[in-house]
Amino acid sequence: MLDFTVTFAITIVNFVILFFILRAILFKPVTKFMEDRTARIRNDIDTAEKDKAAAKVLLEQYADKLKTAHEEAEVIVRQAQEQADALSAMRLEETKREIETLIANARRQIEAERKAAVLIVKAEAARLVIMATSRLLQREVNAEDSRRLADRIVEELESRE
Repeated sequence: MLDFTVTFAITIVNFVILFFILRAILFKPVTKFMEDRTARIRNDIDTAEKDKAAAKVLLEQYADKLKTAHEEAEVIVRQAQEQADALSAMRLEETKREIETLIANARRQIEAERKAAVLIVKAEAARLVIMATSRLLQREVNAEDSRRLADRIVEELESRE
């Protein structure tokens, strides 16, 4: 049994020596590597969270800018529509005034032409009356008689209007 105890003691000493050697060579570097890796991962996670927060802030800023741009575009479109409506109304009003002016000018011209035609008709009627009267009287009416008769006929025609 002594052999067993000595073998057991040698095995335990070997195990303890191996434990310290492995601890010095393997466990400490592996533990340090794992701690460094954990620290790096935590650092990367922290950086990712900061980047995510910054991206969220940027996204909100861009969303606000986009909203503002849409609002400005709506204002610009509305102003352009209002200007177009105002211009259209102004042009329509100008066109109405031009039409009214043309109609007024046409009425004045028609009235002037009607008056001229009435004068021509009156003069022609007076001439016809003088000719008819001269035939009825079987004599020649002189210029003074003709003028008086024409004036009287014109006055009568004007009073009828």
